[in-house]
Amino acid sequence: MPRQTLHPKSKTGATGGNASHLYVPADGIVVTAQQSRFHVDADLSAASLEIDIKDLSVSVQNRDLLQHAHLRLLEGRRYVLVGRNGTGKSTLLKCIAEQRIPGLPLNLRTLLLSQTSQSKSLTSPTTTTLEYVLRSDTKRELALSDSSLIQKALDDTNNPLEIVKVYRRLRHARLSRDFSRAKLIAERRSGARGWDARKVLNKMEDEMLASELSVTSIDSEIPATVLEEETRLAVEMLDDLHMYLESTAASQSSVNARGILLGLRFTEDKIDGPFASLSGGWQTRALLAAALFQKTDVLMLDEPTNYLDLPSIIWLEHHLETIEDTTLVVVTHDRAFADKIGTDLIVLREQKLEVFEGTQTAWEVEKWKQIRRMTKMKEAQDKKVAHMQQTIENNAAAAKKSGDDKKLKQAASRKKKLEERTGLEVGLKGGRFKLNRDLAGYHHSNRAEIEIPTMDKTAVVKFPLDPPDLRFPGSLVALENVAYRYPKAGEDQVSGINLTIHPGARVGLCGLNGSGKSTIVKICIGQLKPRVGSVTLHPRLKVAYFSQHIVEELEALSAANPELTALSHLQASAPELTEQEARTVLAGFGLQGRITSDVPMGSLSGGQRSRVALATLLYTPPHLLILDEVTTHLDSDTIVSLVDTLKEFKGAVLVVTHDRFFMRCVVEGESAHEDEDGSDEDEDYEDTGKGAYKSPKGTVYRVSKGNMKMMERGMGQYEEIAERSSKRLLEGLS
Repeated sequence: MPRQTLHPKSKTGATGGNASHLYVPADGIVVTAQQSRFHVDADLSAASLEIDIKDLSVSVQNRDLLQHAHLRLLEGRRYVLVGRNGTGKSTLLKCIAEQRIPGLPLNLRTLLLSQTSQSKSLTSPTTTTLEYVLRSDTKRELALSDSSLIQKALDDTNNPLEIVKVYRRLRHARLSRDFSRAKLIAERRSGARGWDARKVLNKMEDEMLASELSVTSIDSEIPATVLEEETRLAVEMLDDLHMYLESTAASQSSVNARGILLGLRFTEDKIDGPFASLSGGWQTRALLAAALFQKTDVLMLDEPTNYLDLPSIIWLEHHLETIEDTTLVVVTHDRAFADKIGTDLIVLREQKLEVFEGTQTAWEVEKWKQIRRMTKMKEAQDKKVAHMQQTIENNAAAAKKSGDDKKLKQAASRKKKLEERTGLEVGLKGGRFKLNRDLAGYHHSNRAEIEIPTMDKTAVVKFPLDPPDLRFPGSLVALENVAYRYPKAGEDQVSGINLTIHPGARVGLCGLNGSGKSTIVKICIGQLKPRVGSVTLHPRLKVAYFSQHIVEELEALSAANPELTALSHLQASAPELTEQEARTVLAGFGLQGRITSDVPMGSLSGGQRSRVALATLLYTPPHLLILDEVTTHLDSDTIVSLVDTLKEFKGAVLVVTHDRFFMRCVVEGESAHEDEDGSDEDEDYEDTGKGAYKSPKGTVYRVSKGNMKMMERGMGQYEEIAERSSKRLLEGLS
């Protein structure tokens, strides 16, 4: 079967050939896939919106991300795509969105909201947030614009030629779009079909020339019959546009867009205010709203929960569950969100795509079940084979000693049967193994080998766990009746705050964006001085603060200094470290080799920059570690490894996050690992000698309207509050 390669410039398929001669686009992404002539023709007019790509390979700058993978997306399913940072999740979504993969239907509508989306071309200084969302649907905007032009021309009774001018311009624009599609079809087809396609293309070229001439040569001498005919055609075009707008419920578009914005916790002032005046976080929410507003066949969301608080995340869960006629592909670090919305899981590992019907948690449980089952099966069979081999050898030795040729042949026969029948004894459907059904084709043995499934190696997050001695006892931080008001503000941002953090404690802060969580954190570390109340800090206190903007700060540093690497940044931040010591620190966060010293910081992924930031903070252990939205850019495996290490960390930890899984594990002490027996990782720690220190169960506080209240039932209680808030909002919108 031939393989076809597409690149963004020409979109032309190149069948066969040496990969070294392939055109490599500017971004270095090369995509190949298996495709026959039948598939090419089917792609041009696919009735089904199912994606089924075999033998898919993707590489970036000669580094393979996928090799001979099978990508299949069923229409209407909700997929969660998981994989380590840097394995190619975002690149795969980009290739789908830009139609780079051979075999994707040409009529497939795709939409990608990536972590770095910055679509501001639709805005002007006066564009409101609502207008921005409405204008994001370009097809709807084009239909509205065209219908407005035609209606305005029809209403202009003083200039009868205006309707002809408008009609011819719109007809030429449509013909140009049709010509571009016909050109793409002609490039993809070959043989007799390709000949026919090129004949159609040649005919359209003549029509394009005639259309262009008609647009530029309008004068007052147009015959009355032509004027009447083209006016009639313009009216028909207007009717078609009105029918399209009615079919897409365009009259309800403003209501729908406003409902999405309200669901994402936009206030009426922000909705009707200028888009340009929104902060970066709120602009990201507006981008998400624009993506949710548009009608598409495949909607791809890369980290959609970034900058969302818990009520907004819960609303988004409900909204995505109600989307119809759309295939959803989501990349997210939020495991609770992924388990809630996903119907299927796609695991990108070892340059392959593994599909599982169910959630990520269910996949991990099932995977460990398979590993344990197959391990026990192999161990039992190895023990059985060893016993049988010993018996055969003893019988053969006895036969040689007695000179019994019959028993010697019998021993040789048993040895041959043992070699042939060693292997998997369970059939494809779990029943008894049957040779002609379960092992078709030519093989060296009569049974398949017992293969034990593998999991990715545990993500590396290691740092020193014992903070320096405080010399004398006492709390690390104590806030008493604290209130703070920002300059020029009319009221306090926070008030009546009482909080005490003891050595080794675990404290969590949750609440809406802007409720005052970061303000409390900055008061705790002395960055802000309270208006009233007292703040007491231990005199020997050492604090490490991972802020929610630290990754963006590293990005700005790398932009100012393009030669900056992870290694040079760490050495600049910690000049007392030698190069080897600095490399060891970075290796503790999974950054090794060339990536630390040769790859510029600007070329690292968000997750890798997060690890650099953590390494810079934790090369010496602090008494108090503050993590403000630390999971935003990390993959799920790294988050689990970070949780495990924090459980052994003897310093205090203050967590600010909307990630329910991370809060429950770090602050409330829940297990980050779950197997089929419901046991947790603590038992494994005892077996391996790890986990001698177990962090105490902490306290979760909710910050709301400047006040802080302890959640008696922890994160679960706050989830219930957020669920009720989201439910009230949904009822109000309906």
